[in-house]
Amino acid sequence: MKDFKKYYILPAEPQDVFVALTNPFTIELWSGYKAIMDANPETEFSLWEGDITGKNIEIIKHKKIVQEWYFGELPEKSIVTINLFEHKKGTQIELKHTNIPDKDFENITTGWNDYYFGAIKSFLEIE
Repeated sequence: MKDFKKYYILPAEPQDVFVALTNPFTIELWSGYKAIMDANPETEFSLWEGDITGKNIEIIKHKKIVQEWYFGELPEKSIVTINLFEHKKGTQIELKHTNIPDKDFENITTGWNDYYFGAIKSFLEIE
């Protein structure tokens, strides 16, 4: 099991980034896939046609998202924490993803960089 931590800067206000992360219609726009998402704790989500599934644990509007990602039977839960901070260029994101199975680590980190925050950045730059 491995952990991943990275910072990203997105060219939008924290409230717009929050919507991009939690609104299923906006997620579909930047990802290109149907999304099931609810910006409330204790709700399950599904992204990329079920490639990513899990449960929202904690949501602080425009500031923080904590999720459990499902990877089957793991000894410890895989937890994603996304913190949003105001930044002179828009929003700084602090991403922490813990307990990623070794066999999934490379795909998950590439996904965060290219298909998740990379796609959101491209989407926000077009608007």
